[in-house]
Amino acid sequence: EGAGVGREGERCRARRQNFPQAGRAAFTATADTATREDIARKLFGGSGEIVVHGFDRPNLSLAVMPRQKGVEQMLDFLKDRRDVSGIIYCLSRKSTEETARRLADAGYRALPYHAGLSPEMRREHQEIFMAEPAVIMVATIAFGMGIDKPDIRYVLHLDLPASMEAYYQEIGRAGRDGGDAEALMLYGLSDARMRRQFIENDGEDMDHKRREHKRLDALLAYCEATRCRRQVLLSYFGEDRDEACGNCDICLDPPKLVDATREAQMLMSAIARTGQRFGTAHIIDIVRGADTEKIRERGHDSLPTFGVGAGRPKPFWQSLVRQCLAGGQLALDIEGFGALRLTELGDAVLAGKAQVETREYVSRKTGSGPRRSVQVLPENVDADLLGRLKQLRKDLAAEKGVPAYVVFPDATLMEMAALRPQSLEELGQVKGVGPKKLADYGEIFLERLNDTANPG
Repeated sequence: EGAGVGREGERCRARRQNFPQAGRAAFTATADTATREDIARKLFGGSGEIVVHGFDRPNLSLAVMPRQKGVEQMLDFLKDRRDVSGIIYCLSRKSTEETARRLADAGYRALPYHAGLSPEMRREHQEIFMAEPAVIMVATIAFGMGIDKPDIRYVLHLDLPASMEAYYQEIGRAGRDGGDAEALMLYGLSDARMRRQFIENDGEDMDHKRREHKRLDALLAYCEATRCRRQVLLSYFGEDRDEACGNCDICLDPPKLVDATREAQMLMSAIARTGQRFGTAHIIDIVRGADTEKIRERGHDSLPTFGVGAGRPKPFWQSLVRQCLAGGQLALDIEGFGALRLTELGDAVLAGKAQVETREYVSRKTGSGPRRSVQVLPENVDADLLGRLKQLRKDLAAEKGVPAYVVFPDATLMEMAALRPQSLEELGQVKGVGPKKLADYGEIFLERLNDTANPG
């Protein structure tokens, strides 16, 4: 698969000549449509039959969060998962060692795994992880091939994976026993820049680099998705899914979309007026009116856009940059050391000929769950019934060892309390109750609703 296909293609042609009557087959766990066709062309001269099985892993709960305070976010995610095994993927050997050390200091059984360790130590750590419960493997991508531990309950990415294929392959190591498992990815803009530098420096030809940049674009779009993540993930591999999964962060806590065209124009104006030669941090400093030596030296404090976005916090502007990169209005100039530049679509936004719609920004504390806010109940929601449904959710979450929102978010319970469905079919119409949730929790929630509806 990937870069190795060309080299293997030469070997395959030689084998065909030496063994013309032999049957041939090639297998890959994760490959998009273009890669599958590339394999068929190079290994079989384009005449091979391509068979694709389904990519969906419905027992995996998918979530992505902007990395703000990575260590705190990691520890918050792990605090309710001390009794289960998981994998934490890091980008570098150094971060792997540091993360394992931090976790050990916090009382976790955490082991590092990377190519820099001796073969004996890697083998020892792998054997411990495979045989013992509640072990965390903190690893680079060197860990994974041939790993078939059935009860891995989560995969946490502290850094952006290399591609959608790599991401799917890495999260696929969780929940192989069919039980519920979680996949959480933390990422930041620095990840995208570093990944693009890796692509530029890997020595492959320009066509290969172009394909890899496009694959990274797809991964960034997945991170900033505003619709069901499973639909986005499966669509990348050529599978269409009509209904939302009900088992990802977007289904559980749908983002509110707002018109951010005016703010995007502020950002893009600052980029254009500085010659499209500066990175995210400096552009945001200009928009927010920061007093930095770099701004003063270049006279950027005299720009019309200086300070126009002072009313918004830095995380808002960071989020807007990420979403504009994912939406194709901005691009990163790798040869320009990560400078932001406007695309054709970005030029249209700046000229007032196109709009930018983004997630509504909500200031939140670091954590592994969706935002929480004070709720004002609609008049048709029975507060007592809602309280009983929440207690049931709490009990089920404790039993499974997961956060309450993984069972059902508040919005779904509120709709249950308002509609009071009397059958599984009616319960399945409630927003946030997908087929898997209905199968897992439908009967018990319906029983609670019916008990309340018929108290006698």
